[in-house]
Amino acid sequence: MLTQTPERQARPRRYLMCRPTHFTVDYAINPWMDPSQPTDTALALRQWESIYRTYLRLGHTVELIDPVPGLPDMVYTANGATVLDGRALVASFRHPERAAESEAYLAWFREHGYREVRLAGHVNEGEGDHRLVGGRVLAGAGFRTSRAAHAEVGEVFGYPVVSLTLVDPRFYHLDTALAVLSDDHVMYYPEAFDADSRSVLRALFPDAILADRTDAEVFGLNAVSDGRRVLLPETAKNLAGRLVEHGYEPVPVDVSELLKGGGGAKCCTLELRPA
Repeated sequence: MLTQTPERQARPRRYLMCRPTHFTVDYAINPWMDPSQPTDTALALRQWESIYRTYLRLGHTVELIDPVPGLPDMVYTANGATVLDGRALVASFRHPERAAESEAYLAWFREHGYREVRLAGHVNEGEGDHRLVGGRVLAGAGFRTSRAAHAEVGEVFGYPVVSLTLVDPRFYHLDTALAVLSDDHVMYYPEAFDADSRSVLRALFPDAILADRTDAEVFGLNAVSDGRRVLLPETAKNLAGRLVEHGYEPVPVDVSELLKGGGGAKCCTLELRPA
């Protein structure tokens, strides 16, 4: 129980997004994707546009990468790279359906003047499995990013890396099971992690917000925080209340169509951290 609500401070961010011009679900590479169910590209575009406009309204900068025909998952830009200190480590995707995205991201970062751009040497799905918090990188493994990639991230960026093991295939990326709220605060779904990882998270973040299964299953943890305002699915109502208790301002968004591809607001958002 909090005795005093902390004063939270928002900080302007720079994000990379990709319009879901070619959004569809015609293959299944995570438990949320079902090619037998119809998708509505126009609705996905409206939901994406709402997220994009919300960032601009909140004072953030949004860069755009062009969507590529035949790559419907490019809308989930968080998986495209990890960007720290003006350097970009571009993803090497596990599934062949997304492999061609790497070339698009490599080209974008090179064209936009990043001082170091390289393709990951190990299976690595970008910021989906690598979250910067408190001067360290929390790194997920178990489904989409190899544990060897964690050492590579540490070598490339020079940050200490804390490896966490995901055990529930519904939460196949770290950013579906854990959200970074501020420089020293997170929220997460404990059951998405193995016992050792839960112990690590308890030690690192004793005051973390713990999500229940209901909010986790609507992708409530696939959220984006600027330190005070937190974009999260409008269906994650209990989690929104917990955020208010901890001094944050929830910003509900509709991601129902985007969730058919296994992504929410965070999946659609890659943070570009400058040098």
